[in-house]
Amino acid sequence: METTMSDLMTRTRILPSYVQDGWWEPTGDAASDAAIVRDASTGEEVVRVSTTGLDLAAALEHARTVGQHSLAPLTFHQRAILLKRMALALTERKGELYELSSRTGATKNDSWVDIDGGIGVLFTYSSKGRREMPQSTIYLDGPVEQLSKDGSFLARHICTTLPGVAVQINAFNFPVWGALEKLAPAFLAGMPTLIKPATPTGYVAEHMVRILAESGLLPAGAIQLVSGSARDLLDHLRLGDTVSFTGSASTAAGLRLHDAVQTHGVRFTVETDSINASVLGPDAEPGTPEFDAFVRGVVTEMTAKAGQKCTAIRRAIVPTDMTDAVADAVRERIAAKVVVGDPRAEGVTMGPLASTEQRDEVLKQVMKLREGGGQIVVGGDAGQVTLADGSLGEAVDGAFVAPTLLAFRDPESEALHEIEAFGPVSSLVEYGSPEQAAEIVARGGGSLVTSVASHDPVFVAELTRRIAPHNGRILLLDRDDARASTGHGSPLPMLVHGGPGRAGGGEELGGIRSVLHHMQRTAIQGSPTMLTALTGVWHQGAAASTDAPHPFRKSLAELRIGDQVVSERRVITLDDIEHFADFTGDLFYAHMDQEAAEANPFFPGRVAHGYLLLSFAAGLFVEPAPGPVLANTGLDNLRFMTPVSPGDSLRVTLTAKQITPRETDPYGEVRWDAVLTNQDDETVAQYDLLTYVAKEQAQAQEQSGR
Repeated sequence: METTMSDLMTRTRILPSYVQDGWWEPTGDAASDAAIVRDASTGEEVVRVSTTGLDLAAALEHARTVGQHSLAPLTFHQRAILLKRMALALTERKGELYELSSRTGATKNDSWVDIDGGIGVLFTYSSKGRREMPQSTIYLDGPVEQLSKDGSFLARHICTTLPGVAVQINAFNFPVWGALEKLAPAFLAGMPTLIKPATPTGYVAEHMVRILAESGLLPAGAIQLVSGSARDLLDHLRLGDTVSFTGSASTAAGLRLHDAVQTHGVRFTVETDSINASVLGPDAEPGTPEFDAFVRGVVTEMTAKAGQKCTAIRRAIVPTDMTDAVADAVRERIAAKVVVGDPRAEGVTMGPLASTEQRDEVLKQVMKLREGGGQIVVGGDAGQVTLADGSLGEAVDGAFVAPTLLAFRDPESEALHEIEAFGPVSSLVEYGSPEQAAEIVARGGGSLVTSVASHDPVFVAELTRRIAPHNGRILLLDRDDARASTGHGSPLPMLVHGGPGRAGGGEELGGIRSVLHHMQRTAIQGSPTMLTALTGVWHQGAAASTDAPHPFRKSLAELRIGDQVVSERRVITLDDIEHFADFTGDLFYAHMDQEAAEANPFFPGRVAHGYLLLSFAAGLFVEPAPGPVLANTGLDNLRFMTPVSPGDSLRVTLTAKQITPRETDPYGEVRWDAVLTNQDDETVAQYDLLTYVAKEQAQAQEQSGR
């Protein structure tokens, strides 16, 4: 039964955990010591949080047994379909998440990034899983390696699901996106997940998990949630488990030293503090599109989520004598665009920090920045803010901090490069050359992202080469892409999210790369037959069947890996070559000029066009009548290996290499191994042919209109 928002606001004030496929909460004395979580704007109590009495070891074992047994046997495509359905379930009820999110201090735009952004990650990984991964539980990583001259001994790398649980420890600033961006690749890899949200916003993550649980889509044990402290969590981890942590560098350092990570083989991925930068190019003077884009980016990153973003711009690096111009432009944009207050009030564009503890910590760090040489040039104290009723006043119990910009005259200041005020705070510093700008970026000790606003390709290329080793991502902003840009602070599912050094040295997202973080890469050596049996992909040298009917007459239900057709031979004539040249306009000298062709070290004389050979090959292997084969969708891995002269003969061997049924369509993809050989059995060309094939003969007849 679904939980309504009315139920949500009136049910028990102890936030439950979701473990072993059911809801759990402490009772009696265990509940009396619960931590209080308050509304970021008003200070009103929202919920209490406690995990006293929760059996973490049992939850982890439930994931390793029940979760693995239900999730790991599914194919990548089946998991991908579930991710899409989970995304749709969250989309249908995302209004509930928006309402809760406002209590964390998030504006509608902030919540959009968190909630819709998180749902978008599920959609993206669902799509990539179906397009880029096989209908299998094994992922092939890299090409076949030939280990013997006769092809009887091969090797290749495979990736298989780790046998444990993916523990995901998240920060307070993105309770939905932070959970889903870790969940999606782990789920697609086949690993069950245990989510540990941060306490100040954990009630939003809890409701997200509640929606998924109530959807009925979750395989047993696939997702669990720990709402509250989990101090001894790593004590129960072992080889095959993973930890993905987002939070402070100091906490990460302590976790990294745990025996589970140091000696027991638990994989540990970290995304931590990051003193990110944005560099204004020397050409980007006031009035240019690049200057405007730079200022817009700085203000956006100061105010979105009240600056509580790991990707926010902490250092705005500008050319000599540009501090005043940039500070003025930032001040004007904040005055025109930014309204600080309760996110539930009309017109508010920046809310409070997530808690008063966060507010006090940010103000403490601002003081350290000032002591280290920073001078406040924009903002400072919170002052009056817009209250929930739309009036102006002082929110005594709210966690408000005004957008604050400091200017540093000394680019060598340690405070500038070491202190992160995790709020609406950024600092200005000047550089005199591209080399100095790169040095300032590098002083951050490793960052998630740096942006460069410039329309000068020489400056951008030189700076990017210097700063790339210090960053996980670089955004190049100019007049050509500023309107289309997704922004400095927006990690995308298909791109790496992580960074070296201080940023944690880990890597989240990045498309299928992040799925493979949850899998073991293993080198497999063996015969073509054994590799075919293991991988479900035919390898040359493995058994093949040429029994009738022609493979193109077989539906997916009838076709088998290794089904093969060997064509008759066709002699290539000089007339064929000249006709193809005249018909296509391809008069390249190697096909038309005997003397010039003989002078080429790669050819014995005039030779056939490669694409002529492919065309003849299709004519040799195709079964032309309407049938299960619906369409040719392309070629992969094409190589021309031996030139063909007039008088040579051509034969094609076509073998069903890989069969991938599509979960939601009446057809699937068949990858065929195509090998063209000459009269001396030398390989002329080799490629993979891709076709769509109907799942059943009846569907084939329907598709062909018969």
